[in-house]
Amino acid sequence: MHYPCYMRLPHELQQATEIVDLIGYTPLIRLRRITRHLPEGIEIYGKAEWFNPGGSVKDRPAWNIVRTAIERGELRPGKRLLDATSGNTGIAFAMIGAALGFGVTLCMPANVSPERKRILNAYGAEVILTDPLESSDGAIRKARQLYAEQPERYYYADQYNNPANWQAHYETTGVEIWQQTEGRITHFVAGLGTTGTFVGVGRRLRAYNPAVQLVALQPDSPFHGLEGLKHLETAIVPGIFDPTLADATLEISTEDAYRMARRLAREEGLLVGVSAAAAVVGSLRVAEQIVRDAERNGEPPHAVIVTILCDSADKYLSERFWDDETV
Repeated sequence: MHYPCYMRLPHELQQATEIVDLIGYTPLIRLRRITRHLPEGIEIYGKAEWFNPGGSVKDRPAWNIVRTAIERGELRPGKRLLDATSGNTGIAFAMIGAALGFGVTLCMPANVSPERKRILNAYGAEVILTDPLESSDGAIRKARQLYAEQPERYYYADQYNNPANWQAHYETTGVEIWQQTEGRITHFVAGLGTTGTFVGVGRRLRAYNPAVQLVALQPDSPFHGLEGLKHLETAIVPGIFDPTLADATLEISTEDAYRMARRLAREEGLLVGVSAAAAVVGSLRVAEQIVRDAERNGEPPHAVIVTILCDSADKYLSERFWDDETV
């Protein structure tokens, strides 16, 4: 399949379409073994976003942000792309920058996984590490400072406030999920980081069917190990976030996500990242609540739940929880 035409490059940059044409149309995988305790009428699916060329769901918004900036003349020869990232969007920007020939400067917390740092170095991106105690908010503040000091040097992508972020998911991810479930989806579950995935997919699914339930996930405390996710009550809230969308918001512990990452590897054969594992924890909670409600009402349970498996475990294999069964 080819990516939707709205995502294509201007004619003068067509030589790079080989890599960006690989973005999107990722598989939808049914989770069967970890759901075997659920009744037959409950289906849980994960969208395998590591099939994108940069290895994560963030390829989608990164490419739409870059494409839009090029078309508007905001990212032009002589300017570097600048942004704050927890890793995956930065990797996507670095990949695209290498393909198109523009420089990339990224601000990111110093405690991101070593694998992410090595990948960014391999792509040739400039990385500025920020205070890990300030999480992604510290990286955002640093990027804003750099842009304020040298606005002529940078195109500030500002993924947390750039509408091209959620629009990428409205035009692609949400459409794909609807098509892949043949319109049967009843619940969409996703974590909140930049919030672009939740907002874009949620708005698209609601446009198809207003009855689709949207469940947001966030860490259960300000200090957590769920890279890429935000505890919104204590963090800088992204400007693209739409607080009216979620029918429910669940809090996920880091320990539960770690345990689920190991389960998915050993029971489903899926090596996924920590935020993807957290999404499955949330999806199971939603499914189990649906079953309890159905039993209480004397009805057969039914649900088609879809979540986002943001990336693979490749960037997290140095984490100790893979070997520590006590976590």
